[in-house]
Amino acid sequence: MPASIPYRSPEQHIRQHDLALRWGISPRTLERWRWLGQGPQYLKIGSRVAYRMEDVLAYETARRRSTQEQGEPPPLPEAVRLSRGTPE
Repeated sequence: MPASIPYRSPEQHIRQHDLALRWGISPRTLERWRWLGQGPQYLKIGSRVAYRMEDVLAYETARRRSTQEQGEPPPLPEAVRLSRGTPE
């Protein structure tokens, strides 16, 4: 009997538009991040793009900062700096 392939329900994935809404950014920003190799990992199947929720949560966890931490926050991705006109 062939090994079974684990089924992922649609709730385990999020579309680009929904992730943009979740983070309050433009879907174009996510497209730019993908082009620049930034942002969370994603799946590309044909012309569709999806993000695994576990990758989104891992990316959010890696970016989480405490107000009590010392030092400077991590730099914004280049795409965000360019869209905001923020110098390096």
